[in-house]
Amino acid sequence: MPLLKYEHQGSGTTLVWLHGFTQTRQSAHQFRTILAGSHELLVADLPGHGEASAVRATLNETADLLASSLPDGPVALGGYSMGARVALHVALRHRRRVSALVLLGASRGIEDEDERRARVYRDEALAERVETVGTEQFLDEWLAQPMFSTLPPDPLERRARSHDAAGLASSLRLCGTGTQEFLGPRLLSLTQPTLCLAGELDAKFLFEARAIAAGAPDAAVEVVPASQHAAHLEDPEGCAQLVSAFLAR
Repeated sequence: MPLLKYEHQGSGTTLVWLHGFTQTRQSAHQFRTILAGSHELLVADLPGHGEASAVRATLNETADLLASSLPDGPVALGGYSMGARVALHVALRHRRRVSALVLLGASRGIEDEDERRARVYRDEALAERVETVGTEQFLDEWLAQPMFSTLPPDPLERRARSHDAAGLASSLRLCGTGTQEFLGPRLLSLTQPTLCLAGELDAKFLFEARAIAAGAPDAAVEVVPASQHAAHLEDPEGCAQLVSAFLAR
């Protein structure tokens, strides 16, 4: 399986940032630009997305791919939504590669087995949907979800989305939340300093942020005011300041 390719931006302490589902390494331009003012920011397309749209990998395989692609020495690792779940897997599977962890809109996974199976079925339906209608209509439907209702229109951000239907479908099937082991019992071994971020209006993932922080030995929660799931797109400056302050500590 090929190594993932990183794009470098800025200078300073290294932070590797992982995008969410349907995004690419070009997403979150404002957020990345602010962070790059004080950090060396490394971004990569995750399997099924962007230039890695032909790569097929499960969550664990993606974590291993990232770990084998990271710069020498431990680095700060962060991500949003799907990217946060990937980052969490990297930190648990390859502890010595991660010096600090930033999780925005992360999830421990689904504890109830019936709910997890139901999520697999829903993700399969979404995979079939994107294969049927194509990425443009699928993205319209994806971004029409309530969790994105306060997200302002941004043509640059829309162009940065991934536009390969087969890749997005594979990501849903291989890396969807239903495929993920429930990580709650493993959080005690998450020894890296960890920042759990969530939007104030994103109730489900604010609950998850607090649950992850409660289970990990060295974790804190920060809430992004008046924001929903994609808080780094709604309030890029506020999110970047929280991340920079955490890394400075």
